[in-house]
Order: sequence, then C-alpha cells, then structure tokens
Amino acid sequence: MKKMTKRTVPAMLLLAFSGATSAAAFQLWEQNASGIATAYAGSAAVADNASTIFFNPAGMTLLPGIQVSAGVAGVAPSYKFSNGGSSGLLGAGGDGGNAGGWSAVPNAYISWQLAPDWFVGLGVSAPFGLNTEYDQGNWIGSYQATKSKITTVNYNPSLAWKMNDKVSLGLGFSYQTIDAEFSSAVPGPLRSVQLKGDDSSWGWNAGALFTLSPAMRVGISYRSAVDYTLEGNAAGLPAKADVKLPDTAILSVWQQVSDNWEAMGDLSYTNWSTLQSLNVNSSNTGVQLGSQNLDYKDSWRIAWGAAYRATEAWKVKFGIAYETTPIPSGKLTASLPDNDRIWFSFGGQWNGGSYGKIDAGLAYLYMKDPSINQTKVFPGGATSTLRGSYSDSAMLLGVQYSNGF
Repeated sequence: MKKMTKRTVPAMLLLAFSGATSAAAFQLWEQNASGIATAYAGSAAVADNASTIFFNPAGMTLLPGIQVSAGVAGVAPSYKFSNGGSSGLLGAGGDGGNAGGWSAVPNAYISWQLAPDWFVGLGVSAPFGLNTEYDQGNWIGSYQATKSKITTVNYNPSLAWKMNDKVSLGLGFSYQTIDAEFSSAVPGPLRSVQLKGDDSSWGWNAGALFTLSPAMRVGISYRSAVDYTLEGNAAGLPAKADVKLPDTAILSVWQQVSDNWEAMGDLSYTNWSTLQSLNVNSSNTGVQLGSQNLDYKDSWRIAWGAAYRATEAWKVKFGIAYETTPIPSGKLTASLPDNDRIWFSFGGQWNGGSYGKIDAGLAYLYMKDPSINQTKVFPGGATSTLRGSYSDSAMLLGVQYSNGF
C-alpha cells in the first residue's frame, strides 16, 4: 500500500465530509412535542401554546398575559443495512447494526403580552439534527461513514402585532449555532479521518395569522435560510466548508368543526435545491481542496390532523402526513440513508386549568426501503463501493407542558 503524504490528506477530508452533507437534509419538525399527535398539521395556525413562536410568531396574539411552554421529543430513526454486492475496499463484513437510535430534542418558549395589541417572546429549540453511528467493528461500509452527528440550537426572540380582530403579524430573529462531527475509515496509516467543525449565524422568521371567523384561522409563515462556514480540523489539517441550511414556508389552516371536534391541515415547502454542491477549502490559504455534487431537490410536506374533546379536561388527537426527501435517487449516502416518509400519529392533551396543560404524542414514520450504490475513490485509485438496501423507519415520542399566568 502506498504511503500517505500530507498532500493526500485534503482529499481524505473531502471524502469524509462529503458523505456527511446528507445530514444537513435532516430537518427536525419536533420544535414542540404538542404537535406530534397531529403530525404537526396546522402548525402555523393552531397557536395553542407559546411554541407558536417557532412556527408562526403572529400566533402569540392569541396568548394573553405570560405564557410558558417546554417539552422534549424523543426521536428514534432506524437504519439497518443489507449488503447487495459491495466491492472494493470494505470494512469488517457485518451490516453495522442499527445506525439510528434515540436522541432527545428539547424546547422551551415564553411569550408576554406587553399591551393589548403587542406581544414579545423567546424560543429555544433545535431545528436541524442528526446522529447516525455504525458498529465500527462490524461494518462493511466503514469507508463511507462510521459516525455523523449534527447539533443545532436556535435562539429566537420574536415580536407580534394584532393589527385588528382579523389580522395579526409576527417577526422574529434567529441566532443559531451548529456543531458537527463526521468520521469514516480511510486506507493507509491514518486508518480513519475525523472532522469536527462549528459555527454560529443569524436568520429570521415572519408570519401572519388570519382569523376568518371565530371557528377558522389560516396561518402563513416563512423561516429564512441560515449560512454557515464550518471550520475545524481533521488529521491535524485545518479545513472549512460553507453549508447553507434551507428556508421553509408553511401554509396552515385550523377549524372548529363542532363543539367537540377540531380539524387542521398543513402544507410546507423547504428550499433544499439551494444546496447543490459542497466545497471544502483550506482554512490557511483559502484554496479549494475539493468539491462534491449533491443535486438536492426541494421537499414538500402535507399533513392533516384532528382533535376530539372527550371531556372538559381531555382531548384525543391524531394525524397523518406525507413528506418527501430532498436526496435524489442515486445520491443516497451511508451518513443519512433517507427516503420519503408517511407519518401516523396519535396522542392527547390534559387541561388542568390553573395547573396548566400537558400534551403527549406518539408517531410512527414509515419509509420505503431505499437502495444505496455509493462509491468513493481514494488517492492512488483505490475504490470502495457500498451497494445494497436499507430498512428504514422512525419513532417519535414527546411530552409538552404549557401554562399561562
């Protein structure tokens, strides 16, 4: 085997990082746990607790006084690989186990009515995230990816104005941080490459809420893209890469169908097509070390949900949603073997009056099993091809507490 020189390390960095860009496609809807039970249908129109700060800040105008809401969602994707003719450089000949597993996604919000028509709020949540890790001692695809982890935290101060009884407007600013860690095996003395990077940046969000009647609301909202320059190191070599997390638009409707029934719907669009390539540059000289084509496509999500008031204190909720992946066929990587998904959701709410409200929800995400045919070419001409299919699914479980003062 050829000896690795410092000139080959930049290429290794690109190979390690390029597979991880699929992680950026993992958008987290779990910005509260109260929406899990209805598959987040009506997210920009429901406005029944302070988490509306994230989905539509205009919804704060429906929350009198001081309102607090906090919760946590457990997210458990399951990615199980089955080999189907992998070739070239390969790791230990196993399937890597389940690359998914449980992760916690917390959130906290507070809104405050300053005057009859003016409201302010602050939200803290995690809008993007990923955590996939294979069993490194039993993973045939270790040259594609062994661990991919992205953590974001979004701090979202917001303002809302009740223009009149029919129209409310909201605006927020986001200070967002990101930490990323990616690793994979490489041939040669290094054996593996790990890249760690972090950054912080700003974005914004805005929304409008239209009360068409006491029994019907329509909400629209927009959340801007956020541009990052991830800077870190791998194998002692400083490197950086520009990453743009996409903007999202939401159209929602909520309706009080009868005394006991509510219905809600949601249509959202995420502009992933802005992420067409990844360029990795030297932190010292700015010289491009490599580029990877991604060809991401825009994604859509449609959801419908309902809630039934069984008693004065109890509501039963359920919902269904369909969501498309931004990753094109043929571009799937081991870092995130994603596919289109269908949500099946169920849960409930307990209203304890002055003791507050507790929401709980459970969702199962069905994904059609995707195929993978990922090839990496290493310096010196060696190749590694991961070929086969994944069995994908996910579970969500969350609880949210909300109260007003």
